[in-house]
Amino acid sequence: MSRGRFRHLSAIAELDAEAWDRLFNTDYPFVRHAFLDALEQSGSVGPETGWTPCHLLLEADDGALLAACPLYLKAHSYGEFVFDFSWAQASERLGRPYYPRLVVAVPFTPSSGPRWAAVDADAEARLLRQLSTLAADGDLSSTHVLFPPEVASGPLREHGALLRHDVQYHWHNPGYADFDDFLGQLSADKRKKLRRERRRMPEAGIHYHRSPAATLSGRDWDHLYRLYASTYAMRGQHPYLQRAFFEHYAASKDCPLWVLQGRLDGQTVMMALFLQSGDCLYGRHWGSMIELNGAHFETCYYQGIDWCIEQRLRRFDAGTQGEHKSARGFTPVITHSAHWLTHPRLREAVADYLARERPAVAAHAEALRHHGAYRQAPAPDG
Repeated sequence: MSRGRFRHLSAIAELDAEAWDRLFNTDYPFVRHAFLDALEQSGSVGPETGWTPCHLLLEADDGALLAACPLYLKAHSYGEFVFDFSWAQASERLGRPYYPRLVVAVPFTPSSGPRWAAVDADAEARLLRQLSTLAADGDLSSTHVLFPPEVASGPLREHGALLRHDVQYHWHNPGYADFDDFLGQLSADKRKKLRRERRRMPEAGIHYHRSPAATLSGRDWDHLYRLYASTYAMRGQHPYLQRAFFEHYAASKDCPLWVLQGRLDGQTVMMALFLQSGDCLYGRHWGSMIELNGAHFETCYYQGIDWCIEQRLRRFDAGTQGEHKSARGFTPVITHSAHWLTHPRLREAVADYLARERPAVAAHAEALRHHGAYRQAPAPDG
């Protein structure tokens, strides 16, 4: 077993960006140093927002990075998209405070991808063993790993984590020539519905324009942020991301962030944020200053499908939830999370619940695949 030691970072900026990115070695954008650093530098993530960074590193005796994961001490469950509020209530009834707790995650990002990296299997096993005991060692209720890839389920289970499943809806591109080619795979009534929805924006005078984030000015971001914040304001919430995040991240090297702007008479009246990386398009946030039937579908879904076909991207991850996506060509995929709970009775109750929830989630996803929009669903690649 290799020697070395564990330590925690109170800010991702304490570690050299090249060392972190070289260890993770991925085109998945959300776990890269620049994205995590922009969250922290902008104040979107920090003790004031209930996300206290305590990133976990395993380093060799000479300081070389052997393994790492983004880790946060969480004062609540918001911004995670794996809902455990009932677990928190049960923990309180057992006399065990649920918060704070530890979370291995990318804040505000319900997108499956790597949640740790290691130079070899030994370093990975040491990191997972450390994670499995962190909560108990720190007298905390629990440690959670949110949205790891499916391949991580085996190692997490081997280290004693309870596994949870949920469903998202992704669009897959087997090689469509254009949007009409994609429509040809849908049932007749779905084709008619989508064509009708797509007509509404041009009929209303809305025209779309894509811009790399790095090309936008401070004044542009002022307006775009108002649109982004409006979505939260309608729900009586504060935005998760601070205004400074966008400019900070946009200024990072090779930033994959793009902004789709819907314009009416030359003014941007709606927008959506996308990240293009590797063979995937990620759709994340949107906002609008006008109410227009079908605007969300066109801006967040159909424009993204067009984009994927044009750029020959294989997958479109348009965010969490939304069973309505299955009627628009998106297919259900299983997402994963893992949980170490320190209270024996809480762990036993949650384990029993998850044993019943997992097959129900799988059955629901299968039913959606069987009764979805496709006449014959194309096999998703990758």
